[in-house]
Amino acid sequence: MIGSRWLPASTGFNQLQQLHNEMNRLFGRGGGNGSGGLEQTGVFPPLNVWEEGDKLFVEAELPGLELKDMEITVTNGNQLTIKGERKVNAADKGVWHRQERAVGTFVRSLTLPYNIDADKVDAKFENGVLLMTLPRHESAKPRKIEVKGE
Repeated sequence: MIGSRWLPASTGFNQLQQLHNEMNRLFGRGGGNGSGGLEQTGVFPPLNVWEEGDKLFVEAELPGLELKDMEITVTNGNQLTIKGERKVNAADKGVWHRQERAVGTFVRSLTLPYNIDADKVDAKFENGVLLMTLPRHESAKPRKIEVKGE
């Protein structure tokens, strides 16, 4: 668990932090005003990437998206790209008081540690979480080299 130091509300640090947050909100940084796209809120979607045996697993958090709103591609054998759009959940007759979940289009690309077999990629989307299984391509698997002697 990451800890943080508690500071009383009356400290100068908290006042500076509040000013910083308000300036970011006013100038559209951080998506607090609802006008910014997902690219302004940092890295989206957050990813977990791990390896087991000859497979890579990539897990992406994509709350609020539907299958029709995303596109996944593999290029050059090891370049994974996730594109999509999170649409506005408009409050027709209401007034926004806070909008911290950014909306708009996003693109997230990452270079995988080795080439994968794009024809055998499996992707499942459940409860806002995308889980991809990316098997290592045969050309990327280690090969035992036979050494010949005289």
